[in-house]
This record gives sequence, structure tokens and C-alpha cells, in this order.
Amino acid sequence: MSAIYSMTGYASLRGLVRETVAFTLTIKSVNHRFLDLHLRLPSSCDGLEVQMRRMLKESLRRGHIEVTLQLERRGDSEVQLNAGLLDAYMRAFRQAAEAHGLASDPDLNTMLRIPGVMSAESGGPAAEVEGLDAAVLLQIAPLVQGLNEGRRQEGASLAAELRASMLRLQSFAEEMAELRSGVREVQFERLRSRLLELTQGVPVSEERLLAEAAVLAEKSDVEEEIVRLRTHVERFVAMLDEGGELGKRMDFLLQELNREANTMLSKTSGASGGNSLRITELGLEMKAEIEKAREQVQNLE
Repeated sequence: MSAIYSMTGYASLRGLVRETVAFTLTIKSVNHRFLDLHLRLPSSCDGLEVQMRRMLKESLRRGHIEVTLQLERRGDSEVQLNAGLLDAYMRAFRQAAEAHGLASDPDLNTMLRIPGVMSAESGGPAAEVEGLDAAVLLQIAPLVQGLNEGRRQEGASLAAELRASMLRLQSFAEEMAELRSGVREVQFERLRSRLLELTQGVPVSEERLLAEAAVLAEKSDVEEEIVRLRTHVERFVAMLDEGGELGKRMDFLLQELNREANTMLSKTSGASGGNSLRITELGLEMKAEIEKAREQVQNLE
């Protein structure tokens, strides 16, 4: 049996380039129909991003994946002032004040808070940190392994819940199978009474009654739907036993289960009697259970 993976997970690890430069890699995943990679790296890491994307595509199949790389410089870190950018903001401020006839000087405190004017990074762009690319790439496999371990545990939990859902569907189907014969007898008697009423007491031949009963049985009997539902449930459980990538296939199978439940409700909606009411309740419970299972399947790889 192959492992079943959820598409929801998270992992984080720290690495060291040298004594003064460390980094943190985080990865998180949520459900998505395809593999959707989003990398958030420091500036000037284009080459590293290309290599990270290639490695991640080889390891992951589905999900909205976000990977973040944060650099930490220690010891020799200094605050950097972008003097050119600050001068440009100062000139723009004074020009605006002059244009509007205002006697005002710029607030240096406010100017220094403008993004890009000050930076705590030192030693040049991230790409210029010698050995950064190699150090980060070495951590991609452990990072994905950590993510997959969390996804595997979540997948096992989802699989257990889905098995329980299938057991409940089987139980509903078994109860419906037991009740359907009683519904058929009630409908037959209703048909007999209705025909006598319409023919104003004129006796109706047994042959005619049986013909009408056959038509009614074909329209209202849910035996075929129960059989198909059982088959779909058995296939669903077998897929859980096989494991692997199940999300899309299970979603399709649940659509088929929902179709059978809808047909059962349609066929029994006009029936009367205690058994008929319970069958309708069972159909509604089936639909609720199937919808719950579909929500869980959306998170499976």
C-alpha cells in the first residue's frame, strides 16, 4: 500500500552559509488542482529560484506551494542608507511645498521610514553571498521530506475519516434495501385503491393491475441504485487500500455516488408510509455524508 498524502502541510528549517550568514527556509502547502509554485526569495536570487523550482517540481505533484527564503546576517551587519533615494524624496518634497506655497521642511524621521531608504542588509545582494546557492539547494530535499511527513500524517487521518464515511454509506444502503420491499407493497395497495376509485368500483383485472404495478415499480424501485452505490463504495475502499495519488479519482467516484443518491430521492419523493419516509431520510443522510467526503477528498493529493 502506498502512502496517502494530504495537500495541506508545513515545514521549516535553518541553514548556515558561514558564521556570519544564516538562512531560514519555510514551505507550506494547501490544496490546488495542479502544482502551483510560489517562491519568495531575496532580490538577485533569480538563478537560485530556477534551480529550486526544478527540484521542487521533481518532488511534488499537486498543491499550492509557497516557499520562503530569509537571510540572517550576524556580527558585521550594518544599517545601510540609500542616500540617492533619500535625496530624491527630499527634492520632491521641497518642489511640492514650493508649488503649493507651503513653508515646510521634510520630517527626516518620516523620510527614513520610506521603504528602501534604509536597509539592515550588508555585504551586497543575496546572490553575492558566496556559497548561498549550494547551501540552500542542499536543504531542499530535507525541507520537502519534512513537508511530506506532515502531509502523510494528515493524509492518514483523512483516509481514516473517509473509511468511516464509506461504512456509514454502506449502513444506509443496507437499511434502504431492507425497507424497499415494504414500500413496494404499500405502493401496490395504493395503486389498487386508486384504480378502483378511477373506475368507479368496476372490478379491475389482475392482469391490468399487475401491468400498472410493473410500471410503478420500474419508476420507484431503488434496487439498481442500491447495487451501484454498494459497488462504488467497495471501489472507494479498495482505492484507499491501494493508496497513492487518489484525489481526482475519488472526486469523480463521489460524483457517481451523489448521482445515485439523487436518483433514490427522486424515485421515493412521491411515496407514502413510514418506510418511504425513512428511505427519503436515508437518501438525505447519504447526500450529506457524500458531501462531507468530497470536502475531505479535495485535500488529498
